[in-house]
Amino acid sequence: MSTHPKKFMGGLVLMIAFIVVFIVIFMPWYGKDSHGKEQNGLNYLDNLYNTISKGSAYYIPKVKKDGEQYLAQQVDLHLAMKDARQAEQAAQLFKASGVEAKAEGANVTAKGSLGKILQNCLADADDMFHNRGEKVAQKYGLPERLVLFTWHKALEAMEKDLNKQKKFPEAKYAATVKTKAVECSYNYYGVAPQNIGDKWGIVVFSLLFYVVYTLWYGFSIMYMFEGAGMQLEH
Repeated sequence: MSTHPKKFMGGLVLMIAFIVVFIVIFMPWYGKDSHGKEQNGLNYLDNLYNTISKGSAYYIPKVKKDGEQYLAQQVDLHLAMKDARQAEQAAQLFKASGVEAKAEGANVTAKGSLGKILQNCLADADDMFHNRGEKVAQKYGLPERLVLFTWHKALEAMEKDLNKQKKFPEAKYAATVKTKAVECSYNYYGVAPQNIGDKWGIVVFSLLFYVVYTLWYGFSIMYMFEGAGMQLEH
C-alpha cells in the first residue's frame, strides 16, 4: 500500500504522460523522408541532423588537390578482391580511369597512373555526394551504390598492396580517399544538405526536449518509488 498517495499518484501521472509522448514520437506523423517514406519523430530528427552535418563533411576538393602529386606516378597493382564478380567490376572502374586493368578470378592487375585512378574515384564520389547517382550508374552500367562499394573494396586492396610495395605515402593517400571521399559520399547519398541556421529552432528544441524528457522519466520513477515507501539505491 502507498505510504504517500499524493506523491505516488503524481509519479504515476508523470509516467503515463511519458508513455503517451513516447507513443506520439513513434507515430508516422512527421512528414516523408527523401525516399517518400512516412517517418516518425526519431526518423525525422535523424534525417535533420544528417542534412545539417552533410554540409560540414565535404572533404573531396582538398583530397583531390592533395592527390595531384600522384598523377605522374606509375604503379603496378595486384589486388585480391572478394570474388570473380567483384574483381570484374573493379577492373571496369580502373579501365574507366585510363589505365590497363585485367581481372583473373578474384584478382585484379592494374598498371598506370595512380593519380588517374584515384582522381576518377574522387569524381565518382563527388557525383554521389551531390546526389548525381544516375551519372555514375550510366558511366559504368552498374547501380551507383555498387560502384562506390566496389571502389571501397578496391581501395582497401590497393592500400594493402601499396604497403607491401613499401609505398607508404601512396597507401596512406588511398586510405584517405576511401574514408574522406568514398565512405562519406556513400553514407550521405540521397541526403540534401541543409544550413543549421534554417532549422535552429527545431535543433534547440530537440536538444532541450532530450534533457527534459530524460529528467521527466527519472522524476516519475522517483516519485512512484517514494510514494510506495520504497527507497532508491544510490
